Amino acid sequence: MFQITRIYSDSSGESHFEDFEIPLKNNGDIGFLSEDEAVKSIVFREVLPSYDYDFHNAPDRQYIILLDGGVEIETSLGEKRTFETGSILLVEDTTGKGHKTKNIENRLRKSIFIKL
Repeated sequence: MFQITRIYSDSSGESHFEDFEIPLKNNGDIGFLSEDEAVKSIVFREVLPSYDYDFHNAPDRQYIILLDGGVEIETSLGEKRTFETGSILLVEDTTGKGHKTKNIENRLRKSIFIKL
């Protein structure tokens, strides 16, 4: 299973975290695979060590894979979570009050956005 954290907006516009898993099935010698999921595009991203972005909405429904360096994300209700290198997020709060994001390490951070 792959552990994913979803960030989404409720009907009042408040952002929340929700954890879920993507199941994998045994495909023999090539390992365990998930079902295919259609995507629109992929974006490679690099941000400066000082990255500290105030409340914002996700520009698109997208997975974010943290390649190196962690982040702290805060919801509109003040809940904070820290995500380390290798974490996978599903960001869906394209409307509402959004979330804050900041680097937790003083170094360049790379990530991949997979737009759905």
